Amino acid sequence: MKYYTGIEIGGTKLQLIVGDEHLRIIEHFRYAVDKAKGAEGIREQIETTLKNEILNKYSPVSIGVGYGGPVDHITGKVRVSHHIGGWSGFELSSWLHNISGLPVKVDNDANTAALGEAVRGAGKSYNNVFYVTLGSGMGGGFVTGKELFHGMVPGESEIGLAMFDKSGANFESHCSGWAVDAKVRQYVADHPETILSGLVGKFGKSEAQFLLPAIQQGDTGASQILESTADDLSFGLSHIVHLFNPEVIIIGGGLSLIGDPLLTSVRKYIIRYLTKAFQPGPEIKLASLGEDVVGIGALLLAKAVSEKL
Repeated sequence: MKYYTGIEIGGTKLQLIVGDEHLRIIEHFRYAVDKAKGAEGIREQIETTLKNEILNKYSPVSIGVGYGGPVDHITGKVRVSHHIGGWSGFELSSWLHNISGLPVKVDNDANTAALGEAVRGAGKSYNNVFYVTLGSGMGGGFVTGKELFHGMVPGESEIGLAMFDKSGANFESHCSGWAVDAKVRQYVADHPETILSGLVGKFGKSEAQFLLPAIQQGDTGASQILESTADDLSFGLSHIVHLFNPEVIIIGGGLSLIGDPLLTSVRKYIIRYLTKAFQPGPEIKLASLGEDVVGIGALLLAKAVSEKL
């Protein structure tokens, strides 16, 4: 039995998983990121887990990594670090190879998640899959023929960075998790007696998580926030349809946990932004792999790099 190691490096969490040749998860290690320790702290945790928990026990044949930021997918070098200091310019692939002696493949985490959903998740029945993640940022990935589409370094499919209008606002500033958190905070400040305000209380972060229960309890303001966000997201996704016309668009990330209300609204709004020849547009689905999506994508990267040797 061959084993592979998949690593997810994010701004708030670090995950290492071991998978077998059927990509079944055999063991899972999850850690919270200590931002005060920066990239060095994350690297220490990775090295400790690899040496003490994975390499000797499983003898994996390769490593795949989904990194939370722009990377050079050819060399495995981190280009820029947006969330945690100490990553910019770091030779991540070479460092992991020196520790493990194994071939390593590094890609952006949204790309890695896209691969996971396209091959093992909600897109596995389709040939051309676009994935958008709505979380701390807004990223995307395009998979065709079960392989990632890559443009020039340092990235591609960055729907969140596409301009919403000429003012300089991008889609991330309208549709990401943090953008919706800001909308909820403003609404609560303006309407302190509402259901949504009562649910948010003094929680102080991740306010978007309270949209669904507020909507279920009849808060019209919460419904309006969701509808506005879905409308903006649909506008952005219409550009993806006109450029790539994928068979399916998969919505992932923390905001996708709103579930069917978000899905129904996006399906409703996207048609108005599509030229008639492209209507009714691709299928739109919710991601299915949950917290393991980047890790499973990283296992696929690991398997692919081992097969090329």
